[in-house]
Amino acid sequence: ITREEALELLKEYNKDKFHIKHALTVEGVMKYFAEKLGYGEEKEFWGIVGLLHDLDFEMYPDEHCKKVQEIMKEKEIDEKIIHAVASHGYNLTVDIKPEHEMEKILYATDELTGLIGAVALMRPSKSVQDMELKSVKKKFKNEKFAAGCSRKVIEDGTQMLGWDLDKLIEETILAMRVDEEKINNYVESL
Repeated sequence: ITREEALELLKEYNKDKFHIKHALTVEGVMKYFAEKLGYGEEKEFWGIVGLLHDLDFEMYPDEHCKKVQEIMKEKEIDEKIIHAVASHGYNLTVDIKPEHEMEKILYATDELTGLIGAVALMRPSKSVQDMELKSVKKKFKNEKFAAGCSRKVIEDGTQMLGWDLDKLIEETILAMRVDEEKINNYVESL
């Protein structure tokens, strides 16, 4: 599946600008980490996984990471993409464990991008461009802030990667800075 086809598929199943923005953000984060971790030749593949990871969430929240497998099989999408996308629901909705480093990055950063995005909205700039690690860590400790963003999933993902939490948060902030303006402009145009 091409990036353009993936974006059209995303918009077919997602109408809410929030969900589209989240998908584009995770796409950018995945591409950033592909480059950073030496998988530059797979950057587009990593991005497509990020773009499609919540394909089923808006329409089928109770079947998240299950329904997406059906949808993708019907569309004859590569099994590697299906496995990667479904694996981010590990221990939540499916028992498909993240195996490849890319799947572990998706698992660890999906919830974290939501938390960082919520922190950004609290800032005068409404941006990650001037955000620091300590701002996110402070909100991370407050379980009531962005309560829908599972700290346990973020911590489990960090452990899967063998990283420390500070590194994951810091790198994810840097990743989100790359495409923030482009994503905001695109979402505004919808």
